[in-house]
Amino acid sequence: MPSLADIDDTIKRAQKALQAGDLDSATGAVEAALSQDPNNRDALYIAAVCARYDNRDDDALRYLARLKSVVPDFGRAYQEEGHLRRKMGDSLAALAAYQRATRYNPVLIASWNAQAELLAAQGHTAAASASLAQAQRLSGLPRELLAVTNHIHEGRTFRAEELVRAFLKRHPTHVEAMRLLADIGGRLGVQEDAHFLLESAVELDPENIQLRLDFIQVLRKQQRFADALEQARWLTAREPDNPVFLSHFAIESMQAGDYETALETFEKVLALVPDDPATLTSRGHALKTYGKTPEAIASYQAATRVAPQLGDAWYGLANLKTYDFSDGELGSMSAAVASGELDHMSRIHIAFALGKALEDREEYDEAFAHFAEGNALKQQTTRYTTEQMLDEFAAQKAICTSALFDARTGKGYGAPDPIFIVGLPRAGSTLIEQILASHPEVDGTLELPNILALSHRLRGRQNLSDRERYPRVLQEMPDADLSALGQEYIETTRIHRQDAPFFTDKMPNNFRHIGLIHLILPNARIIDARRNPMDCCWSGYKQLFAEGQEFTYGLDTIGHYYRAYVDLMDHWDAVLPEGRILRVQHEDVLDDIEGQVRRILDYCGLPFDQRCVDFHQTRRAVRTASSEQVRQPINKNGLEQWRPYEAHLTALKLALGPAGPAPEQGQVQ
Repeated sequence: MPSLADIDDTIKRAQKALQAGDLDSATGAVEAALSQDPNNRDALYIAAVCARYDNRDDDALRYLARLKSVVPDFGRAYQEEGHLRRKMGDSLAALAAYQRATRYNPVLIASWNAQAELLAAQGHTAAASASLAQAQRLSGLPRELLAVTNHIHEGRTFRAEELVRAFLKRHPTHVEAMRLLADIGGRLGVQEDAHFLLESAVELDPENIQLRLDFIQVLRKQQRFADALEQARWLTAREPDNPVFLSHFAIESMQAGDYETALETFEKVLALVPDDPATLTSRGHALKTYGKTPEAIASYQAATRVAPQLGDAWYGLANLKTYDFSDGELGSMSAAVASGELDHMSRIHIAFALGKALEDREEYDEAFAHFAEGNALKQQTTRYTTEQMLDEFAAQKAICTSALFDARTGKGYGAPDPIFIVGLPRAGSTLIEQILASHPEVDGTLELPNILALSHRLRGRQNLSDRERYPRVLQEMPDADLSALGQEYIETTRIHRQDAPFFTDKMPNNFRHIGLIHLILPNARIIDARRNPMDCCWSGYKQLFAEGQEFTYGLDTIGHYYRAYVDLMDHWDAVLPEGRILRVQHEDVLDDIEGQVRRILDYCGLPFDQRCVDFHQTRRAVRTASSEQVRQPINKNGLEQWRPYEAHLTALKLALGPAGPAPEQGQVQ
């Protein structure tokens, strides 16, 4: 069996032969590589180029079809298709291919130039000029930065980082290089570094629109919604009728909780750009979060009629959880998939939407096939590994011991305000939050990123070379620093609160950082939302999350994660003071809502309030996948939804092991 290095060497020989004009040698080498690795991206690309040069157009089309199937967002594949279609005399198809090429990789100068020529030939002078201007702008950039952008958009993130850092050493105030490094930081999850770079770049070049737009994206990921809104407001003040700027202002208004302004602004955008599908979809998201379900459905449906290949709108309907797709809508989604023209994210969105639609029709095998496809496609975009997760959990258990906590008794910041709701997603945390937020003494916020950001900060820049720096640093920090971190958490989360003395923070993955929480906020409440493992894991697997939760995109990875979560929670129970964490079993809440409400409120030191039992009557914005479910009275519809799929869930059961379902009577374990 040839090694990856051997295959790479074969591909390099093919590249050199092609560059030298030796078409026969290039074709032979690349076919040898494909015989060893049929889905190799670079080999398929070179094979398509060789076939085009050799006038084997049908072979070139077949290679490109395989390439786009393997790597749907590979810009060079569409550029090569543009070259081929243009050679074959199909100008319209060539233009569409070049446009998609630059959507996936915006620095493909040849595609911008080709668009300019084709658009000019069709009489679209303004569009041709814009494409030509883009090509000229890119041609004026340093070659190193063009290479960096190519690496970013072709998935070679670490190589891109290496190159741009070297460039910045020589040109420390080059704003485009700073922007690119910030982009890399965002892709690697280092939002604090991205924030610093973009903030500095904006100070250096305040009129640079792209810097502002990128800065908004980073601020939103940090949930610094007020700051993001200020950046969007600056853009709209500069050009009040620019639909792109207005769209950003609407979205940031929504994120900041001003839904009336958001919806008014979306209407302004639609007046300028009637039936714009992206705006219709964003408006649908705002209406859903605001609790205006019928209006959200109408907005999503309008988007799907205008752009049936826009996966986000279809998934918006599916993610309502209560929407039933019609036969016609099911046909439209299937036709979009069959067209082969979906981008990668739309393929993912529609796969999950089709899974939900077929599940509602009790066509479970077909539904599972679509859920599996969506998860497999999504998994291609992540860097998550079970091994790394287990190492991180082991470090928490090794370092966060009873001795550490005993030595820090009475330290930290004493504020009792936060109520952390932790666990796995889809485990009932939104229901617990809705119960608590219905109490007049509790502000319901959202999944706050502050603890996760703090853990990243404590981990520092040596996160690859010294993975245990955090939590080891918790043993080394002075007491005063722990207290300062707790105070910082209280101050930085204040923007999400109203006037109640307590507030919720329901970031599920905070269970990984309970040791940190206990040390800096010893009087905070911590509630562990627990759900039956099969129900929890299956619900997570069929949910497409907006951010994070990368462990959910494989049956084995989500099973191992649940098992490790239970083990880590057992550790926290053993090393923290008795009663420090309240465990709330989702099924117990469904069986005895009032009893569990009283138990939760007692733990939080809150008086009983009937509004917590009648949580579904509380009107508030809910930003999670359970938003429609917590607006309904308590029900058991979510129990054992995995049962119809049991034949497909062997990998999940094996991964769960002892944490999974007990064997049925007579079954050998």
